[in-house]
Amino acid sequence: MNITFLGHATLLIEVENKKLIVDPFISGNSLAQDIDINTLKVDYILITHGHQDHILDVEAIAKNNPDALLISNYEIVQWFGEKGISGHPLNHGGKYTFDFGTLKYVNAIHSSMLPDGTYGGNPGGFVLTTSDKCIYIAGDTALTLDMKLIPETCSQLDLAILPIGDNFTMGYEDAAIASDYVQCNMVLGCHYDTFPPIKLDKDKAMDYFKSKGKELVLLDIGASLSI
Repeated sequence: MNITFLGHATLLIEVENKKLIVDPFISGNSLAQDIDINTLKVDYILITHGHQDHILDVEAIAKNNPDALLISNYEIVQWFGEKGISGHPLNHGGKYTFDFGTLKYVNAIHSSMLPDGTYGGNPGGFVLTTSDKCIYIAGDTALTLDMKLIPETCSQLDLAILPIGDNFTMGYEDAAIASDYVQCNMVLGCHYDTFPPIKLDKDKAMDYFKSKGKELVLLDIGASLSI
């Protein structure tokens, strides 16, 4: 499995010969100006919730990839369906097996409203399980005790992808606790630096994780991690 960080909370995941993009917010992110959304080839678009900084480029990417399937909660799939984008709805606690692996939609504590004011359903995260790997994509969330259910109901995680920028989500201190809850000491950080309130002291965050016996991976935009 190869995971490329495209800025903010946007990820490109390559697994089982398929490409999944998560929460595409690229064209509106000045830090990701070197990423051309028109060159992205994907098979699936995963959306954790309806905020603009997670869905801004969905329509453009779907237009360039007309066979791509959008996967999110029921409300978001319905909203994009009215725009002609095909989707597969999930709801909390539910899972479905696709040709790249199994996705389970899990709880997140956040808000969710689509750009036109439409209710975006309850926000969530994904647990992706393939033939040999399992990762947790938390989405935007506070620290929540529901995270303790993940190791009880899913395979052992190889990686937890957690927001660490604080202000709008949990910060890196709570993310370290979250890694305990999900029983995964390797964390890929996201949702930081994009806006002034979520500017991150990277050295301080990585040192904090190291002091807890954990690894915090912070990728440059466009860089990849293989697990």
